[in-house]
Amino acid sequence: MDFHLTIVGLLVGFLVGLTGVGGAALLTPILIFLGISPTVAVGTDLVYNSITKIFGTLQHWRQKTVHFPIVIYLALGSIPSAIAAVHVMNWIHLHVAGADQIFKQILGFALILIPIAMLVKSLLDRKHPQLNHWQQMPIIQKRSVLIIIGAILGFLVGLTSIGSGSLFAIALMHFFTLSGKEVVGTDIAHAFFLTSAAGLTHMSFGSVDFFTVIQLLLGSVPGVLAGSMLSCKVPTIWLKCVISVVIIISGIKIIQI
Repeated sequence: MDFHLTIVGLLVGFLVGLTGVGGAALLTPILIFLGISPTVAVGTDLVYNSITKIFGTLQHWRQKTVHFPIVIYLALGSIPSAIAAVHVMNWIHLHVAGADQIFKQILGFALILIPIAMLVKSLLDRKHPQLNHWQQMPIIQKRSVLIIIGAILGFLVGLTSIGSGSLFAIALMHFFTLSGKEVVGTDIAHAFFLTSAAGLTHMSFGSVDFFTVIQLLLGSVPGVLAGSMLSCKVPTIWLKCVISVVIIISGIKIIQI
């Protein structure tokens, strides 16, 4: 039994419960650093994140911080897209040397630049508060856009395991006027369905290390519950800043892989 993995699971779980983002982008590099192949690291991370997010989703559901209509529309696009991406990823590993590495570099830079722009926008909005075009629309008018966004981002998650929290958190903050804790709760609930679908597909290819998953879960379950409970006590503006900073860190970690 490697208790280092349990400690890693505790810290990552707490971060996911608190912010809803950062789990995969931090954990996948750690698994690769420990000698696990990239393909197995991605599959293992998705299964681990799926189980971890069960507890985070239940906690946020009890706290009434999950908007299920948003979750459903995003999932309609993200789940089939993520399943297709896992099949594409396996084809890439067989036929294209280094292609997925280039893709991770691009995604890493995007995760750095987008939240920086968001932080600047948040500072400007505090001085001159105003809603953008999408935030003023009712959800029923945004359902097609949400499904398309879910499909695009779901494909990225299925291909790299990264972004189930961070990429969708960006979308939630851009398209809706949710509080910080509602962004976290809705983000975690959707990520549960997304990572479950992608993780099950990886299992069908045999690219999951279940022993590593168990060791990580021993720490992450209490970690995600503690983080979820604390998220309701942190002011919205600070929670959104934490989310943005975690996304930037995630992008840096991806580039370093």
